[in-house]
Amino acid sequence: MVPQSRQSLPAPDSPRSSQSPAPSGIQGDLELELLGLANALYNLGTTVINDSTKERDKPGGGKQVGPRVNDVVTHLATLDDMSQHISAMIPVQVLADIDNSRNPMQLTKERLERAATENQFMNGKIAAINSYRQFLDDAIAQNFPEIQSKLKETDSDSHPQE
Repeated sequence: MVPQSRQSLPAPDSPRSSQSPAPSGIQGDLELELLGLANALYNLGTTVINDSTKERDKPGGGKQVGPRVNDVVTHLATLDDMSQHISAMIPVQVLADIDNSRNPMQLTKERLERAATENQFMNGKIAAINSYRQFLDDAIAQNFPEIQSKLKETDSDSHPQE
């Protein structure tokens, strides 16, 4: 079995597995171009590291940094051209988080967990209010039996799902 090259392996935090194809149209082209840019940046980084360490003292060893930089610039120019045809809006907060080296997938997870926690907190408040209302209705019905039928009507009107 032939091992896969490093470039064909998806990033570990990639939202899509390597078996699923890119979407069709401009979104798929954009995704493939971004993948190409990520690979070009990786290649540039490894070339810079190699040039500054191992191959520094090699006589006649042609530096590969220039072509790698040109490859990155080409990908960026292509992305800039593609951006003219895309109408999708990206929230500024997402871009700021990426600039601050925060993983968007982790941010999404944190925000979903926060929303779930706040939802549980609000459900607890609603349950407490319903419990208090039931306690109050029982006390009113005990002390004012003549309006007990009115309490049941308003209770069934305000809580049709229960």
